[in-house]
Amino acid sequence: MLEEKVRKTIREYNLIEKNDSIVVGVSGGPDSMTLLSILLKLKEEFNLKIYVAHVNHMLRENAIKDEEYVKEFCEKNNIEMFIKKANISEIAQKEKIGLEEAGRNIRYNFFEEVLKNTKSNKIAIAHNLNDKAETIIMNTLRGSGVSGLKGIEAKRKKYIRPLIEIERYEIEKYCIENEINPRHDESNDDNTYTRNKIRNIIIPYIRNEFNPNIIKTLNRLSEIIKEEDEYVQSETEKIFKEILLTDEKNKIEFDPRKFNEQEKVIQKNLILLAIKKVKGSTQGIEKVNIDDIIKLCNNNIGNKLIRPVKQLEIGIKNKRIYIKNII
Repeated sequence: MLEEKVRKTIREYNLIEKNDSIVVGVSGGPDSMTLLSILLKLKEEFNLKIYVAHVNHMLRENAIKDEEYVKEFCEKNNIEMFIKKANISEIAQKEKIGLEEAGRNIRYNFFEEVLKNTKSNKIAIAHNLNDKAETIIMNTLRGSGVSGLKGIEAKRKKYIRPLIEIERYEIEKYCIENEINPRHDESNDDNTYTRNKIRNIIIPYIRNEFNPNIIKTLNRLSEIIKEEDEYVQSETEKIFKEILLTDEKNKIEFDPRKFNEQEKVIQKNLILLAIKKVKGSTQGIEKVNIDDIIKLCNNNIGNKLIRPVKQLEIGIKNKRIYIKNII
């Protein structure tokens, strides 16, 4: 039974605790409506406060009907709902990014805003096992590193994904059995988008021609990679402390000799960890950048520097490797 499987996921990853206040991202589709339905059933047991956040991307004529559908459901179930209208096409054009990225940025920023305004402590997203498999394939095609092959995690800081171990067909079955009539986003049928092409063409082809259990197989792969990556990250954290010379808000310095003694996989992760600490993220950093930085450090050439992305400088000076965020 789907509800029991979700309960198992919640227990295994400690996703929900007593007295949690949860903002639920709800589009009106099968996934988010199933998530909201199950959380409502758990509301009394966990003494939950539940808020709904809905974003109207203004990309389709039916978007207003999605909004009205979610609003009607919330009114019927006495749930406070927050709505944001955003012209994603204009935002994507202005910021020179894709529609998917623009939509994602708007949604997550809005979820954070609702979280703050309602004084909630968690944000629930309706990603499922199929979404995780699709993400693994997408990241593989992009040449992602190990972290990308972990796919979507059940819990990441304040974000929880109670449906992450549920397949899409189970969600569709749950909707039928519980008389939920979710909205259909016709843009999901448009195979010009990479994710849709993977969902509608590549995965069905692999399922029919090679492996009928491809979704679960990719999930097992991600769990193996996750365990191994957690070990590498743990070792990296320990070595980071050993080679650290300076740890300031916008600048980190390493001992070059100790850095060069490490295996390349550890060196790569040390650099990424340092960049994340001084810059807040590793966005824009590619493998070629990491390789160039490692080559610079291994050669130990003084007064040389690299600027892999805007406002980030990495180099060697006074016999120290430094990673600096240029403000």
